Amino acid sequence: MSNSNLLTNFDTKYRRRENDWRLFLRLVPYARRNQRLLTLAVLLLVPMVIANAIQPLLIGQAISVIRHEPSTYEFLKVRPLPQAINIIEVLLLITVTVQITFTGLQGYLVQKVGQQITAEIRQDLFHHVTLLAVRFFDRTPVGKLITRLTSDVEVLGDVFSTGAIGIVSDFFSMLVIIGFMFSIEWQLALLLLLMLLPVTGLIVYFQQQYRKANYKAREELSILNSQLQENIIGMNVVQLFRREKFNAELFRATNKRYIQQVDQTIFYDSAVSATLEWIALIAIAGVLWIGSFLLLQQQLTFGILSAFVLYAQRLFDPLRQFAEKFTTIQAGFTAIERVSDILDEPIEIRDRIDPKFLILDSQLEDIDELAGIWETDDQPDDPISKIRNSPKFGEICFEHVWFAYKDNDYVIKDLNFTIHPGEKVALVGPTGAGKSSIIRLLCRLYEPSKGRILVDGIDIRDLSQAELRRYMGVILQEGFLFAGDVKSNISLGDNYTFKDIQQAAAQTNITNFIEQLPQGFDTQLRERGTNLSSGQKQLLAFARAAIRSPQVLVLDEATASLDVGTETLIQEALNKLLIGRTAIIIAHRLSTIRNVDRIFVLKQGELIEQGSHEELIQQGGLYASLHNLQMLGKT
Repeated sequence: MSNSNLLTNFDTKYRRRENDWRLFLRLVPYARRNQRLLTLAVLLLVPMVIANAIQPLLIGQAISVIRHEPSTYEFLKVRPLPQAINIIEVLLLITVTVQITFTGLQGYLVQKVGQQITAEIRQDLFHHVTLLAVRFFDRTPVGKLITRLTSDVEVLGDVFSTGAIGIVSDFFSMLVIIGFMFSIEWQLALLLLLMLLPVTGLIVYFQQQYRKANYKAREELSILNSQLQENIIGMNVVQLFRREKFNAELFRATNKRYIQQVDQTIFYDSAVSATLEWIALIAIAGVLWIGSFLLLQQQLTFGILSAFVLYAQRLFDPLRQFAEKFTTIQAGFTAIERVSDILDEPIEIRDRIDPKFLILDSQLEDIDELAGIWETDDQPDDPISKIRNSPKFGEICFEHVWFAYKDNDYVIKDLNFTIHPGEKVALVGPTGAGKSSIIRLLCRLYEPSKGRILVDGIDIRDLSQAELRRYMGVILQEGFLFAGDVKSNISLGDNYTFKDIQQAAAQTNITNFIEQLPQGFDTQLRERGTNLSSGQKQLLAFARAAIRSPQVLVLDEATASLDVGTETLIQEALNKLLIGRTAIIIAHRLSTIRNVDRIFVLKQGELIEQGSHEELIQQGGLYASLHNLQMLGKT
């Protein structure tokens, strides 16, 4: 092998070890939160391991007592045989009791710690995912996220519950056993110790191969879950277009690849076990061979030889368990890598924080104290106060805004416009003109590539996301409902009273619809509201916006799912809701936006026309063409 190849291999192994250490350090903060239980679990190892190591010695002493061998301890020699045997039995019973008791207690503690750490990691991961920008979800399949939040996180708990603590236990047990063996017969002890060296190299090799196969298996499992989730959500399309066989074949191919990778992990895991079994048999055979020679030379007694055979078995028991737990650790490292990929995903959209609060936050341990300082400070530069006290409450301004979902493929190009307080503006244009992208930028689901967006003269990046989104109410074309009752789908976890919810329903003219449901406001909705029609789900979306009394209301084809009668009721409610509020309306049916103050006509991300309905018709531009085409379609 050339020098360059040797250097490359060394560098790869070094980076892998460095990466493994870095991955392990990601779990240290979680271990610190549970350090008392972890410390207690480690301390319990001492009596447990010592009790286990004493047992072969006691059995060897029993044989020595019976055979009257010189290796018998003095306090047993001076006693009659029955009494000496009874003493050994009592001591043996004590060690077994201590071992069983402490093993059970320690097992409970480490499992408890593992589950606690698993819950904390899952909670942190979920919290981080909810803070990620929508751009991340555009490129990440849902099934992959679910795999990381469930099965990958579950594996991380095993790193502590049966992995790290178990390895410490097994390693400590091996050291104690080796210490006892050297204290009674160093030659046989050295033989067993030398036999551990080759087996260690084999175990390390198999574990590395297991790690690679396990990572591939986890990736295939993510793809499998993604396909499963996609097929369940799109079951209507699957059945309507007769894709059952085609999708089943795709799923079968992915499932086959997953099984192949799992088989690889099973092979390397089994290889470790098989190797250890062979080495253990060879070690015992070696002890018997050399021990019998020393026995014939009268350099060894039957009692010590029996103890060594038992020690040989017990030495390889923790080694066997050590290898199994090391496999768990390797699987855990794979899971940490995959979970870290999500935790390391940068939070693209963050709230800006005043530098002085960064200083305070580093100095104050009590968050309530920090909150008190916020309350007592006059905060003349507080952007939220500026908005609330602004004489132009409800103004929206786009200043030279550019935006691209990826690279420099801009879908919004140098957009400039101002929507005045209380003004009703409609966005129209062909598909892909950038209408929905404008709404996403305004709600700060994405950040502009260039330029800035102002609300009442304040850059929206200077506002907290929570305050900005309370300031605006958005009703999308498809209302999304959560599993739960009707009340919770209107309040969405905010502290609104039942009276507030009823008032919002009355304000949007949907009280009659809700009262017709089986349990009214307490009616339980299934996941995504599948026990309601599309129109009914949209009605709840209107009440959801009304209860928050936003200053800016955004309607993205909000009435497209409603029948004519229901749309009339909602339109009456909207007319009341829009009084004194700024409104942005995305509409494809141009007949629904004739009464707005201004219409913005977009094409390929650029604002090419603006004005009232009559003004745009007279101009004879793109809006007039779209309007004429729709009128032609109705004739």
